[in-house]
Amino acid sequence: MYQELLLKEIRRRIGEKSLNDEIANILNISYDAAHRRTSLKAKFSFEEALELAKYYQISLNQFITSDHQILVQKTSAVTHVEDLQSFFKNNLSVFENLPLSDGMTIYYSAKDIPFFYTLSDTLLSRFKIYVWMNLLNAKQVFIPFLQFSPPDFELNTKKLREKYEAQHVVELWNDMTVSSILQQILFYYETRLLLKNEANIILEEVKELIEYIEEKTENNPKFHLYENELMHLSNDIFFHHPRQSLFALPANMFGYILISDAKTCRETLSYFEHQIKNCKSLNTAGNRDRKKFFNRMYIQIKNLKQKIQ
Repeated sequence: MYQELLLKEIRRRIGEKSLNDEIANILNISYDAAHRRTSLKAKFSFEEALELAKYYQISLNQFITSDHQILVQKTSAVTHVEDLQSFFKNNLSVFENLPLSDGMTIYYSAKDIPFFYTLSDTLLSRFKIYVWMNLLNAKQVFIPFLQFSPPDFELNTKKLREKYEAQHVVELWNDMTVSSILQQILFYYETRLLLKNEANIILEEVKELIEYIEEKTENNPKFHLYENELMHLSNDIFFHHPRQSLFALPANMFGYILISDAKTCRETLSYFEHQIKNCKSLNTAGNRDRKKFFNRMYIQIKNLKQKIQ
C-alpha cells in the first residue's frame, strides 16, 4: 500500500513525464527494473524509497504519521557570517527543487521587509547582515559598522532575488513592516556603532526600496500586495503549487522549519486565503488608498532622518 501511495504522489508531481523514465534515472536502474516497481511486481528497497522521497521532496510523514504528527526539515543554523553562504545556497536549492515555471505562487507574511529585497550590493544589504549577525550570535563582539566587511555573497544572493521576483508573489504588509529596519538603524546610531552619514545613506536606500515596491504594486501583474490591519504578521513563507507545496516557518532570525506535508500545506493555503479576505488589496485600491499606505512609511523614514539630524 505504501509503495502505491508513494508512486501516486510522484505521478502527481511529474505531470506528463514518463514515470518509468523518472524512476530509472533517479535510482540508476534499468527501464525494465523501474517498470517492475511501478507496476508493483517488485518492491522498493528502503534506500530507494528514501532516495525518491528526497529527490521529489516528499514528506514520508503523510504515509506513516497521524493527523497530529508530522515530519519536518530544518535549515542549518547560522551563527557566523560564513554560514550565510550555506543559507543562501540552501534557499537556492529550495527554489530549484520546486515547480516554479508552472503555477507556483509564493505567499509572504511580511513582519519585516522580505529579506529577498535586501539581497543587493548596497549599504542597506550590508547593514542587514551586520544586524543579523549581532542578533544571532551571542558571542558576537559589537564592532562599528564601518569596520564590518562580510564575504561576497553577490552571485548567490542575486540569483535568489531574481528567482523570487520572477514568481507570482502575494505579500501581506502593514504599517509595522518597515518599522523593524528603522528601529535597528536608530539603535545602532544611538550606540555610536553607526555614523550619521551611514545612517542617512541606509535610510535613503530604504526609501528607494519602498518606492520600488510601490511602483511594482502599480505595474507588475505578477505581484500582489495586501494591507493587513487586523493581525500580527510573522515572516512565514508559503510556496504553493497544485503538485508540490512547501511551508517555511521561521525558527529564528535565519532559520526555517520546512514542511511539505500535504495536509498542512492545504491548511496553510486556506489560512492565507482567509487572511487575504480581511485585507485591502493595494493593487486594486484607488490611488488615494495606495498613496496613503506608502506615505505612512515615507513619513516614518522622514521622521527618523530628522531625529538623526
